[in-house]
Amino acid sequence: MNLRQLEYFVAIAEQGSLTQAAERLLVSQPSLSQQIRALEAELGGELLERLPRGVRLTAAGQELLGEAQAALAHAARARRLVRRALELDAGQLEVAVTTSATAGIMPRVLADWQQRHPRIEVSLLEFPHRRALVEAVRDGNGDIAVSALPEGWTGPVQRLGWEEFVVVLAQGDPLLRRSSIALEALAERRWVHFARAHGLAEVIDFCCASAGFVPRVAVRTSQVAAAPLFAAGGIGPALVPEHIVPAALSHLVRPIAPRTTRAICAFSRGDWTPATAAFLETLQAFPWGPKPRRAVEIA
Repeated sequence: MNLRQLEYFVAIAEQGSLTQAAERLLVSQPSLSQQIRALEAELGGELLERLPRGVRLTAAGQELLGEAQAALAHAARARRLVRRALELDAGQLEVAVTTSATAGIMPRVLADWQQRHPRIEVSLLEFPHRRALVEAVRDGNGDIAVSALPEGWTGPVQRLGWEEFVVVLAQGDPLLRRSSIALEALAERRWVHFARAHGLAEVIDFCCASAGFVPRVAVRTSQVAAAPLFAAGGIGPALVPEHIVPAALSHLVRPIAPRTTRAICAFSRGDWTPATAAFLETLQAFPWGPKPRRAVEIA
């Protein structure tokens, strides 16, 4: 059994016709039939039932189909991995990111990447929580990951910079007269919060608990980019990474007191390949701000 035979078998199963499968594969129908007969001989039984019009899978063929499709998918991924390791002028790159990084960091990074490597396609694998991202990367998803520092990671980790958490308020809010805002001043407000399974929900709850209160919720959202818009619209304060706030809303942003930051890292399962090393270089070119003096660092 080889990959070509499995490719031919899957094409026939999906097309329901030897003739249409041969046209799709750009091979002759006799050659296609010969490969399928060889596969059936090796496996010891018929995989296809020949009908007056087309074919259908036998019970054995139905059992083989899912495994054949999986084998072809794994082979295609293996080819992509090898190409990524050998060259940077073509191919694909999978980047695992938290949704906050997608909203605030990736637009500029990806624009820079396209200038540097326009023929390499990037696929973002987006996760609302860092723990889900780390688990997925450990399981083999993504070539490089961008998130807060992963706990107990054994592969290569490169710290990129800091994200600072800020409060977004509505136009005209009297607290905007202050240069920074202690969260205690917002204890009686109803907040723009995040879905309970979202990583930023834990950040809000932790910061508010450190300030001595449990935030009252006006609305929960799973859309990171929506939170500052809701806050600017007067629904309630939002606590978000500064880099996700649109420039048009920057006048509604204030740091919290004490200033609170989190380290952002890039990491991978194994050694940096040429493609992941190039993406890491692009990430490092992002305008990361310095860690504020005396800032509190959260995990």
